[in-house]
Amino acid sequence: MPELPEVEALAEHLRTHAVGRRVVRVDPASMSALKTYRPPASALHGREVTGAARHGKFLDLVCGGDTGGDTGGLHLVTHLSRAGWLRWHDTASAAPPKPTGKGPIALRVHLDSVGGPGFDLTEAGTQKRLAVYVVHTVAEVPGIGRLGPDALGLTRDDLAGLLRGRTERIKNLITDQSVLAGIGNAYSDEILHVAKLSPYAVAGRLGEDRLDALFAALHGVLADAVARSVGQQAAKLKGEKRSGMRVHARTGLPCPVCADTVREVSFADRSFQYCPTCQTGGKPLADRRLSRLVK
Repeated sequence: MPELPEVEALAEHLRTHAVGRRVVRVDPASMSALKTYRPPASALHGREVTGAARHGKFLDLVCGGDTGGDTGGLHLVTHLSRAGWLRWHDTASAAPPKPTGKGPIALRVHLDSVGGPGFDLTEAGTQKRLAVYVVHTVAEVPGIGRLGPDALGLTRDDLAGLLRGRTERIKNLITDQSVLAGIGNAYSDEILHVAKLSPYAVAGRLGEDRLDALFAALHGVLADAVARSVGQQAAKLKGEKRSGMRVHARTGLPCPVCADTVREVSFADRSFQYCPTCQTGGKPLADRRLSRLVK
C-alpha cells in the first residue's frame, strides 16, 4: 500500500511533470472508483494544473479555473488503497479505456492533448478499492476530513499528547489515520523496529526514553524514505520502497541489526513483521493463525 513517502513522491512527480499543463480529457474506466458525480469528472476539462499535494495518504491534483470563465478551482483527489498506483505516460491511446471496471485502469487523465502526456490511476487485482473524488475543496472528501495530524509535522510533545491515556497497542495506534495521518502497515513495522518497541506495547504506557526513541524513529524513517523516494520516476518507487525495508516483508530473513530471524504475526487480511531480539526481548509474539494450524 502506498504510504506517506510514496504519496509525497507521486505528488512531487506531478508538480514536476503536470503543473502548467491543461487537462483536455478525463476518461473514467471504473465507475465504482469515482465516488463523486457533482461536479462531474468532465468539469476538469480545460483547467490548468496548478499544483499537487498530499493529505495523509491521499493524493491531490489541484486545478485552476476553466477557460469558460469559472474562476473556482477543483481538486482531483485519489486514495490509492492497497493496490493502487499512478502511472505517468508521455503518450497514450486516444481511445478511452473501456469502462468495465475489470481492468487495471480506473481513470486516465490527458494533459495538453488527447493521446499526449498524462497519467493513469491503476489498481491491480480483483478487489477494487481505489477511490477518486472531484471536489471544490479537499474538506469535502470524507477520509480527509477525519485525518489526524500529519506524521511528518508532529513534534515530540504532539506525539506525547496523542499517546497519553491511550490503551491501544502502539502498532494499531500509529496506523490509525484518525489519530496520525500517513503511516501504514509497512512503515509502522520499520518505525517500531528502529525504536526497538514491541508492536504490542501499550501506547499510553511508554516511558520518556521509549517515547523519545519512538519520535526519533518516526521522523527518521519517514524523512529518509521521502528523501529516497522524491525525484524517483513513479515506476521505480515500489522497488525503492522494498529496498529500504529492514523487517517489513522480510519474514525468515536475518535482521540487519542483530541477525536474528525476522518473525511474522498474521491476521485474516494482513500481517506484520518484527525482530524478537531487537523488539520483544527475544520472545516471539503469538501468531494465532499458526497456533490454530498446529492444533
